[in-house]
Amino acid sequence: MERQQRMGTSTTLLPLTILTLAFLSFAFGGNAQACSEEFAKVAEERNITYCKRLRTLGAEFGWKYQNGRNWTVVEVLFSAKVNGPEGWIAWGVNPGERAEMVGTKAIVGIKRSDESLVVNTYDITSETKGGCSLFPSKIGIVSNMSMNKEVSDFYTLYARLVLPFQDYNITRLNHVWQVGDRIANDRPLSHPKTLRHVDSTEKIDLTSSSGHSTGQYRSFLRLVHGVLNIIGWGTLLPIGIITARYFRVFPFKCDPTWFNLHIGCQLTGFLIGTAGWAIGLSLGHSSRYYTFQNHRTFGIVIFTFSTVQMLAFRLKPKVTDDYRKYWNMYHHFLGYGLLAIIFVNIFKGISILKGGEGWKWGYIGILALLGTIVFGLEIYTWVSFFMLKSEKKKPDKGNSDDAAKRKVER
Repeated sequence: MERQQRMGTSTTLLPLTILTLAFLSFAFGGNAQACSEEFAKVAEERNITYCKRLRTLGAEFGWKYQNGRNWTVVEVLFSAKVNGPEGWIAWGVNPGERAEMVGTKAIVGIKRSDESLVVNTYDITSETKGGCSLFPSKIGIVSNMSMNKEVSDFYTLYARLVLPFQDYNITRLNHVWQVGDRIANDRPLSHPKTLRHVDSTEKIDLTSSSGHSTGQYRSFLRLVHGVLNIIGWGTLLPIGIITARYFRVFPFKCDPTWFNLHIGCQLTGFLIGTAGWAIGLSLGHSSRYYTFQNHRTFGIVIFTFSTVQMLAFRLKPKVTDDYRKYWNMYHHFLGYGLLAIIFVNIFKGISILKGGEGWKWGYIGILALLGTIVFGLEIYTWVSFFMLKSEKKKPDKGNSDDAAKRKVER
């Protein structure tokens, strides 16, 4: 029996491992993208040598550089959309150790409600992050800058920077970009606190023609976290429950196949989901500026009670024990309750990631497929149940004839 269980688990684990790797390859295959045709045209007009798409906010970035004796002259072109009647776009460099907002020397272009444009430099401090007003200030590295509206309703910032070697390493340059939709008296107000706004930072190698960047590990891990949780908690666990519900006793009795599949799906789903959960905890621990408390709490609840469910494989009472039926009720209801929390939390995670409609509708498709299977099996179960019940109610013809004959003889 134990050998069969191990075989069932291995049979399930192998294709799911392949599926997970394929999903991750698909998700991350398009990270490095060239810039759009519109942006490339503007960059060419500015004599900008290299360009790339940035990974958040639909932004694009172009650059060229020239080394001097003690400094590097860098020309940059940054592009993003301002969708509202007014707003702002920003790009900057941070001489500190981390690519982050605090400490950034920023260039901010403001779009007024009358379509006029203004551009200034700003020194972003911890007070700014705390909510204090942001006022223009000299940052000492910009020799020229401008803002323009281009075709397709996107805006560009151009700047010529002089970066001292002692403060800036262009092979590991911390750069930050941002988009906001509120201004007041020609001052940019705080941007939205969505994940894609907070994640608009990276280290870039300007000497690389592709703009090779590092420090994207958080974004990468979030996608891994989401993929593993969707496959583990959100797909395999429901399949395991469906197997136990319809193939254990009624309407299909497939013993011990149902048990092997049930264990294989539940254990594999638990292990994959736990890996995703651990990555999520690590991301939450490393986060300095934001946390998603509800999503985190639901994740801990899911892991805790799923662990309790997994212990049932070893700690469940024997069939002959008097309290086995109560244990079965607890095991079933806890499993169904966990499914509800899992579904809610996965959609919360998709909303946080801002992964686009593809992620949401992709998982809705998975749920629709599972729901269709459950709906069909449930109808078949109830039809079989009522047919079996009606057959039991029919009197046996032979017994009825004997009873009538005895009555006549009397």
